[in-house]
Amino acid sequence: MAKLSNLFNKKQKSKQNDNLRQKLDPSAPKELVICRDYKDNISRIKEEMGNSSDLIIRELKIGPYPGALVFIDGLVDGKGISDFLIESIMSAELPDDNPDFDLFQFLLDNTVAFGSVKTIKNWNDLYDSLLSGCTVIFLNGYNKAISCETRGGDKRAISEPTQQLSIRGPKDSFTETLRTNTALIRRRIKSPNLQVEPMKIGTVTGTDVAILYIKGIANDKIVKEVRERITRIKIDSIMDSGYLEQLIEDQTWTSFPTTFHSERPDVISSQLLEGRVAIVVDGSPFVLSVPAIFVQFFQAPDDYYSRFDLSTSIRLLRILAFLIALIGPSLYIAATTFHQEMIPTTLAIAIAAQRENVPFPAFVEALMMEIVFEILREAGLRLPRAVGQAVSIVGALVIGQAAVEASIVSPVMVIVVSITAIANFSTPVFAMAISARLLRFALMILSAFIGFFGIMIGLMILTIHLCSLRSFGVPYMMPLAPFNWDGQQDVFIRFPVWAMKKRPKFMSKDNRLRTGTNQKPEPPKGDSS
Repeated sequence: MAKLSNLFNKKQKSKQNDNLRQKLDPSAPKELVICRDYKDNISRIKEEMGNSSDLIIRELKIGPYPGALVFIDGLVDGKGISDFLIESIMSAELPDDNPDFDLFQFLLDNTVAFGSVKTIKNWNDLYDSLLSGCTVIFLNGYNKAISCETRGGDKRAISEPTQQLSIRGPKDSFTETLRTNTALIRRRIKSPNLQVEPMKIGTVTGTDVAILYIKGIANDKIVKEVRERITRIKIDSIMDSGYLEQLIEDQTWTSFPTTFHSERPDVISSQLLEGRVAIVVDGSPFVLSVPAIFVQFFQAPDDYYSRFDLSTSIRLLRILAFLIALIGPSLYIAATTFHQEMIPTTLAIAIAAQRENVPFPAFVEALMMEIVFEILREAGLRLPRAVGQAVSIVGALVIGQAAVEASIVSPVMVIVVSITAIANFSTPVFAMAISARLLRFALMILSAFIGFFGIMIGLMILTIHLCSLRSFGVPYMMPLAPFNWDGQQDVFIRFPVWAMKKRPKFMSKDNRLRTGTNQKPEPPKGDSS
């Protein structure tokens, strides 16, 4: 023990020499250097963190050496720290006959019972580890610290998806924890080629972000573009993947989403296998996927878990519903205002009789009903879950019936608005459904001025706009414009799984083969008995 005491005195003298060296060299970045006196380090942490109540400091002694453990309560696994860290350090048996004994290396090699342990030498890395859920160990006489991976605390359990529901398929969804989300993808793609690149964004929040892609399948140019766009971001906070989505998208002035987001691990995993790049943001249950194309927003998870004929028919019905949600009220306004000759005579007489006492033109009538329905829908989303649906349903029935009886709107208009709203709910991705809701009003205005010609002009402008969009350099209307024959296997008609042999050409250029040859199911030949 006498030798250990002498060694301790030498460490103290070394600390004094380091302090003198810092005074003689003003150019040294003193604010980034960890002090040899552990009490100075603790004082600095308390001062800079405002002596926060969740800052836990546990001072201890390892033989004759004093030290301290520092961690943030709520971000760490408290039981793991008590059982595997403090207990192992306190019960460590130090050699008493080794003059070259290094306590710091001894703890790293023999005592700290955690999987991930690293050495920290500056304050930037120290705060990064501390505020990420790690435990930092200070030893007196050392100008460095030990960081142990002790992340834990409360987090939401894996549950069923709440937005992208499916009748058949996996029932798990992403959570707000980045490592849990990457694990859900790893569970499905058991390949060493699945790359996970960590990043940090936000000068204040320091949000953890991970880029995921499959090496050998993903296009290297797209991966590089994603990496560069995220690296260029200079912002104080990233609270959700929606922040990141707005900072990396190609086009801001468009109502169409140019990045795809999903809460389902199976959807993101399948898109990674096609060659896309996934972006996981800590604190967000929605994972981004890029590049995104127009037809992708009409593909539901059920399409790939059911037979191809059923999936194709439902997908075509889904596309029809999107068109109804987009131009339904516009067709009614144009037909009743400018093109009455295109309505069958019996139906035209019935509509005219219903609108006889309505004081407003068809456009004003449709505009009022659409605005009222949007208000009801928004109110239903913001109200508590127990009363939200009841209020929206009762409100729609009562207001609609009262409006018809008061001759403010006609019964046909109530039917048109109701069908349009129901059709809007058929779009699998909420972001694309919102686009239809916004563009519907623009087409209603055009149809009110020049009828069907206004609708055609609006659809032409919309088509040109869609063809001009890009998502990370990929044309938004691929594989329709520019046309690609191989890509038609999963657009309007979903081919059988055995027939979808190649990945999309615009996503993966090298490793495109998805299935082997002769995968088509065939009945057994001959008598099976």
